[in-house]
Amino acid sequence: MFKYFKRIKFIIKFWKFIPFLKDFFLSKEVEVHKKAIGVLLILTYAFFPFDLIPDFLSLIGVVDDIVIATFVLERMIKMAPESLKDKYEIR
Repeated sequence: MFKYFKRIKFIIKFWKFIPFLKDFFLSKEVEVHKKAIGVLLILTYAFFPFDLIPDFLSLIGVVDDIVIATFVLERMIKMAPESLKDKYEIR
């Protein structure tokens, strides 16, 4: 249950991640293979959106999309250097 609330908090603070993603891909501190993994994760989700719950089920159908998008962003945060995490106060 705690992990669920952590994801909700993550989504609420999503606005911080747009500049973070820009810096992630433009930073020389991030290794090229980590950038490639990030691009691969984003493209995989964009071209093959996995629906555990069909989207036509209103709000409930969007939950799985949020979970997968959150997973992708969490992986990129874990790959980011500490200086970038500190800059955006992301953990």
